[in-house]
Amino acid sequence: MQEYLQFYINGEWVDPVSPATLDVINPATEAAFARISMGGAADVDKAVAAAVAAFDSFSKTAVAERVELLSAILAEYAKRYDEIATAISTEMGAPIWLSKAAQAAMGQAHFATTLGILKDFPWQEKKGKYLLRREPVGVCGLITPWNWPINQIACKVAPALAAGCTMVLKPSEVAPVNGIILAEVLHAAGVPAGVFNLVNGDGPSVGAVMSSHDDIHMMSFTGSTRAGIEVAKASAASVKRVAQELGGKSANIVLEDADLEQAVSSGVNAIFQNSGQSCNAPTRMLVPAGAHSQALEIAKRTAEGAKPGDPFADGTTMGPVVSEVQFDKIQGLIQKGIDEGAELVCGGTGRPDGLNAGYFVKPTVFGNVSNDMTIAREEIFGPVLSILPYTDEAQAIDIANDTPYGLSGYVQSGSVDHALEVAAQIRTGNVHINGSGPDLNAPFGGYKQSGNGREWGDLGFEEFLETKAVFVPKA
Repeated sequence: MQEYLQFYINGEWVDPVSPATLDVINPATEAAFARISMGGAADVDKAVAAAVAAFDSFSKTAVAERVELLSAILAEYAKRYDEIATAISTEMGAPIWLSKAAQAAMGQAHFATTLGILKDFPWQEKKGKYLLRREPVGVCGLITPWNWPINQIACKVAPALAAGCTMVLKPSEVAPVNGIILAEVLHAAGVPAGVFNLVNGDGPSVGAVMSSHDDIHMMSFTGSTRAGIEVAKASAASVKRVAQELGGKSANIVLEDADLEQAVSSGVNAIFQNSGQSCNAPTRMLVPAGAHSQALEIAKRTAEGAKPGDPFADGTTMGPVVSEVQFDKIQGLIQKGIDEGAELVCGGTGRPDGLNAGYFVKPTVFGNVSNDMTIAREEIFGPVLSILPYTDEAQAIDIANDTPYGLSGYVQSGSVDHALEVAAQIRTGNVHINGSGPDLNAPFGGYKQSGNGREWGDLGFEEFLETKAVFVPKA
């Protein structure tokens, strides 16, 4: 059993004020593999005090110093890369190939992208009769999830550091080890004491305290819409800035002129990657009514090629979901789909054959789904795809937008121009056309209940800055 019983505060590993521990569960085995301390208000106060004390000096560091710091972080990250990937696979269940190729890679890439932005960022511009200055927002509270853990930590920590902010991080208590390793990386890279602080804990005991803390100037939160609302409420009394990346129920519109085989198979595989635990996953596939039966055949064949199993075993394409809580939630929603009359194409309740332990979910596809069904409305956060038939393009767009969420969208078409016309009508923060992947320089974030603010790239960097107008007399 690995033990991580201290918090990183003011450049040191320190004991919690009041001892309390939590076992970290390996979702592939259901056995505890690590133990962490759980913090409270007193620990948050210590961490915030350290961040406040460090802000004055760190916010005034030269850009060249911060460039050097991020470069050092990247060097230290590379040394711990495999360890970070292994931790992620162990604590949240991603196959090790995915942890190495994407999970750990995204964390590294965010630091590299931010470094590039920092080198050429316009901190001051002449605008007519005034100077526009950009300055660090202050002390930042960062709350991150378990599904893409180091990705979400890095896309907050990297721009906060580059901007000259100080911070307190609360990583998910479900997948905390990768964040602890990153704290060691930052320490080894020479991040000054108090600039970065880490306190483990849960939402009520640590997250809520951070959100309501008068000395925190910005909260950056990634997680469920329900939890994001609570962060916003707690933050309102001190009128701090709140940036949120929340839930999603993204539509994948397969147009009449799309390559049906390619569009459906790639859409199914996207759902099963990371066991469906991605907020931007294309969980609602919209297909022309006339192609619905054929789409179900393709989806079934593709889903049957998925290989759930041990994250560290060769050939595994899909690991477990992260916890018993998530497993039970997903099982209930699959049953809800059956009860409400959706056509179960493959999968269903229970574990996949041959897997008697671990939080493994059958790769599941539903057909003949209507958009008023629970499985089409609620974020399932598991390997479950709903396929909805539509009669014409206008209806497909209406269905895509008929959701409280607006994080991402997907359009498949034989014509990019046609896809762009449809993409312009989808109310989401991102739209991917014909399988186009993400770009770390592009903004990531959503409309409606999928959040506010943006992460990644220039716009994600600017979230951590205040703007100041300085009026100067005429010469």
